[in-house]
Amino acid sequence: MRAVVITEFGGPEALRWQEVPDPRPDQDEVVIEVAASAVNRADVLQRRGFYEPPPGVPRYPGLEVSGTVVEVGTDVEQFTPGDEVCALLAGGGYAEKVAVPWQQVMPVPEGVPLLLAAGLPEVACTVWSNVFMLARLRKGETLLVHGGASGIGTFAVQLAKALGSRVVTTVGSAEKARRLIELGADEVIDYREEDFAEKVQADVILDIIGASYLSRNIQTLRTGGRLVIIGLQGGSKAEIDLGALLAKRASVHGTALRSRPVEEKGVIVRSVVQNVWPLVSAGAVRPVVYAEVPMEQAAEAHRMLESGEHVGKILLVR
Repeated sequence: MRAVVITEFGGPEALRWQEVPDPRPDQDEVVIEVAASAVNRADVLQRRGFYEPPPGVPRYPGLEVSGTVVEVGTDVEQFTPGDEVCALLAGGGYAEKVAVPWQQVMPVPEGVPLLLAAGLPEVACTVWSNVFMLARLRKGETLLVHGGASGIGTFAVQLAKALGSRVVTTVGSAEKARRLIELGADEVIDYREEDFAEKVQADVILDIIGASYLSRNIQTLRTGGRLVIIGLQGGSKAEIDLGALLAKRASVHGTALRSRPVEEKGVIVRSVVQNVWPLVSAGAVRPVVYAEVPMEQAAEAHRMLESGEHVGKILLVR
């Protein structure tokens, strides 16, 4: 089969469409013939040499796919060849086929085309596990989402709004602000012109920036607030005012999805299917797709992501 291989660490030109060995399923895995994958910032970091895949995972990138089951391991009873599915991966999604533990495989939500389903696993599992399972955002509370135009941001805005929360997000352009309002955001703050810490008080913050936003995030939290950091685009080291944190009885969580054990991912996946998929099927939450790019042109898709102009997900289609 063919896959997008990182030939050397560096720019998008390091991505090449090459022959690689076909995957074979372990006893608890399924093999999926990939219809589409999606580009995530973690893929860019891996291409640059800053984000090694876990041991035993294919070296080519890709954290989510949609497609059709073509083979199952001896211990798998939950899926059979011919099932249309989407899956959360630890890597290897930029390929014609991928083997994945069955616990990380999900049925495609009713009403969602197979290709578009490739843009759901990573954002749905990330948002649900962090905002709702960990931070326990409740109806009527305020969620602040940084990077609202990203795949994670567009999904978080819709899901929190559908479940009854007030949603505020930060973006970097008037056009992105307009799109986020259309998706349900109650307030959009242009970080180039306004300081979010002076504009909003939040119960939960979903943050992809990290160090450069830390002090302002804590300033923004209400008493009992929860800050969840899932990215480090603004650096990894910062001082924290513990006095401010204690005074607010607030909490700071740092999490990552890719490195979690299969069993933990399975718990998240099952919870997503139970709690999120019905909202997707009903149209209350939908995948936001910026572009569909042929998989063999993954380098162009990476350039598109790094330009920062996109709103939503960039898909790699077969």
